[in-house]
Amino acid sequence: MPTVLVTGANRGIGLEFARQYSADAWDVVATARQSSPELDALGVRVESLDLANANAVAGFAAKIDGTLELFIANAGTNHPMNGDSAEDARAWQTMMMVNAIAPYMLGRQLLQRMSEGGKMIAISSGMGSIGENGGGWVPYRTSKAALNMAWNSLALEAKPRGVAAVAFSPGWVKTRMGGAGAEISSEESVRAMRRLIEKLTIEDTGRFLRRNGSELPW
Repeated sequence: MPTVLVTGANRGIGLEFARQYSADAWDVVATARQSSPELDALGVRVESLDLANANAVAGFAAKIDGTLELFIANAGTNHPMNGDSAEDARAWQTMMMVNAIAPYMLGRQLLQRMSEGGKMIAISSGMGSIGENGGGWVPYRTSKAALNMAWNSLALEAKPRGVAAVAFSPGWVKTRMGGAGAEISSEESVRAMRRLIEKLTIEDTGRFLRRNGSELPW
């Protein structure tokens, strides 16, 4: 039975990944700062993890036994919107840890646990593309651009092990972060990303892809 580790699985896209993989008889390890009734109802293994806590992130891999076939670095934050005040700057620092630094740290540690042919997916955003920068939301954009660079670097380390590391843009999704006016539901986005995950090979490692498989500019 294959095993997947999903971060930020208490709601939104992460919860939907946990739900769908659990329904397809995968062993699911789900992390969150705090669980939720929806996550608890799935009956999967839930581990507490605050990605803003560097010590917790650094020690997390020791909790994982056996091998992983799939790691989905999904957890993230979109606060603050702007960088206008000292308070914004402090929140921006936390965002960089949660959105970019912690996913890379986890990915690098978990690489030792990945099976050959395994896949490591970072849930990024089209807003992390410098080539498609539309302005605004500068803290969030910088955090996702940093994640893309970190994940591309992780791909270089993962390839000799036969593990593919790829960054995805899930699209504008109806979650607490995306808002009710977004384009698609979590279920639709996750189903599309799962189809893409199935098709990935080691030759795709280091790419930045939309959920339909098309390339995003860096």
